[in-house]
Amino acid sequence: MNRKKTKKISLNNISIGGDSDITVQSMLNTPSTDIEGSVRQAVELEKAGCEIIRLAIPDMDAVQLIPAIKKMVNVPLVADIHFDYRLALEAAAAGIDKIRINPGNIGSDDRVKHVADECRRRNIPIRIGVNSGSLEKHILEKYGKPTPQALCDSALYHASLLEKFDFDNIVLSMKSSNVDFMVQAYELASQQTDYPLHLGVTEAGTERMGLIKSSIGIGSLLLKGIGDTIRVSLTDDPVKEVYAAKDILKSLGLGKGGVSFVSCPTCGRTRINLIELANKAEDMLRDCNKEITVAIMGCIVNGPGEAREADIGIAGGDGVGLIFKKGEIIKKVPECELLGELMKEIEKM
Repeated sequence: MNRKKTKKISLNNISIGGDSDITVQSMLNTPSTDIEGSVRQAVELEKAGCEIIRLAIPDMDAVQLIPAIKKMVNVPLVADIHFDYRLALEAAAAGIDKIRINPGNIGSDDRVKHVADECRRRNIPIRIGVNSGSLEKHILEKYGKPTPQALCDSALYHASLLEKFDFDNIVLSMKSSNVDFMVQAYELASQQTDYPLHLGVTEAGTERMGLIKSSIGIGSLLLKGIGDTIRVSLTDDPVKEVYAAKDILKSLGLGKGGVSFVSCPTCGRTRINLIELANKAEDMLRDCNKEITVAIMGCIVNGPGEAREADIGIAGGDGVGLIFKKGEIIKKVPECELLGELMKEIEKM
């Protein structure tokens, strides 16, 4: 797929936009008062493959999270700030790598200029994050209600407040819990600006619905070449957000390595516990960085035949299974040994 070339934004040791890879983000959901727990969760997110970590900075006490977390992780940190421009200044002084703030919500031009000047001096990007529940009064009056164009207009309005002070180190997001609105808003923004776009469906829901809505919204935009960094929002452990985002990228051929899985839905021919095998295999290979396709198939019909393009796989029989590579059977083993033998073969690859 052809990605739209956007402005390249640098933060710490990575970049967003331009010819950069699409990055995976998540956000801490530990209380901002819990420094130890926040550090621990940040470490877990980095281990899971999160490339940018956002943390809420609701008050001055929360600023101390920044140096504490930076001591323990190597990925860039983003301070999520609302209304109080002084928090942005303190976060910048504490070493934050990026700030998420809406300039129109922090008061006078003097305050906006102060934040823009400080971020420019320290080369800190600003993400403008609008959503359908936070549109400005003048925009709502124009459109009557939240619409995709209203979301786009709001993002560009906030960007103009920074541009007025010669600041363009900007990333935009236009999130909505309405997947269709979200997709349309990003399409409009992609047509009207070259700022890199942070994709996400806000308030997407629990793991099940959140995965569905995020996959549709984020995936459809990425297929059109729109998007430079993504966050899957789930009412769940944020580590699951990271795995989901990585899987979305992987399914579109945009991932950075790791195992791709192929597995059949099972049918009346299945004689082994394929569902359990598939889930266990996925868990065991979650952190494997080998760029291979692994097939977990229920029978000979869907095994070496339909999954012949897989690098390696298993096909079930009646209490036994076959291990095959590129459609060629290499061994037959009891069901209880299938996963162990599969892992041994993968280790050799």
